[in-house]
This record gives sequence, C-alpha cells and structure tokens, in this order.
Amino acid sequence: MKLKSKTIIIDGIDKKILRALTTDARTPILEIARNVGISGAAIHQRLRKLEKSKLLVGSKFILNPKVLGYSTLAFVGIYLDRASNYEDVVRTLRKMPEVTECHYTTGQWNIFIKILCHDNAHLMHLLNKDIQSISGVLRTESLISLDQQIDRQIAV
Repeated sequence: MKLKSKTIIIDGIDKKILRALTTDARTPILEIARNVGISGAAIHQRLRKLEKSKLLVGSKFILNPKVLGYSTLAFVGIYLDRASNYEDVVRTLRKMPEVTECHYTTGQWNIFIKILCHDNAHLMHLLNKDIQSISGVLRTESLISLDQQIDRQIAV
C-alpha cells in the first residue's frame, strides 16, 4: 500500500529506508541496501528524492543535556499583555540558549517554551530575571518534567 502525502508517494521500500534511518541514523547505506534488497545507489536516489520532497529535513547528532550538567527540564507557558508582542518576545527568547523549543499556541498560553536548566535555582533565575523581565510578558506558568517517558518521531 502506498502512503500519499501532499507532495510525495512513499512506498514500502521508502518506509523500510526511513525506519532504518530513524532507528539509527548511522546505519550504513550498504547495510540498508542489503536488508531492503536493492542497490546502494538506489538507496541514495531514494534519499535524494525524500530530501527534495522535504520529508527528510537534515540530520543531526543529539546531545545528552544531563552529561552537560542540565538536569532540569521545564515547560513554561507565557502570557503576553498583547498578542501583538509575540514576535518581539520570541526574538528575545531566541537569544537564551536554555530555550530549546518555542511554540505560539492557542488556549491557555500565548507562547509555550521548553527550557533546559542546570538545576531549580538556574530555572528560578531564568524565569525571574530573564523571561519575566521581557517587555510584553505578563506572567508565566512552569511545569517541571520529572522524567521523559516517550521520545519518538512520527511512525512511517
């Protein structure tokens, strides 16, 4: 069965390639080729097609923040005094290396961010001195993650 997205058709071979690479991006192309039953050149062609379609967007190594001393992960909901302040607030958040994700949301908060801190004292300093002092930020609400149970990409 073929899964059709807006711009690309993903067949069974593409799915096998994607599953192999999302499981371990370091899997050698020739190993994938042997497991799928096609040539390494065909794997390369299919990967180029998937990149061109924007289904595959880059590749990266993932750092373990705990090894770097970041033991506190928090989610922070940010209330703005006016929604029109969104771009200015995000511009300031981009300058904070602890902010690893930022989403403009519907519902309770205007902005929802994910931040990594060394400890709770670092989190408190970041909230009180940096985030809440941004012009346009009315207040914040924080949720500290005790443990991440699921970390995955969408299945193909």
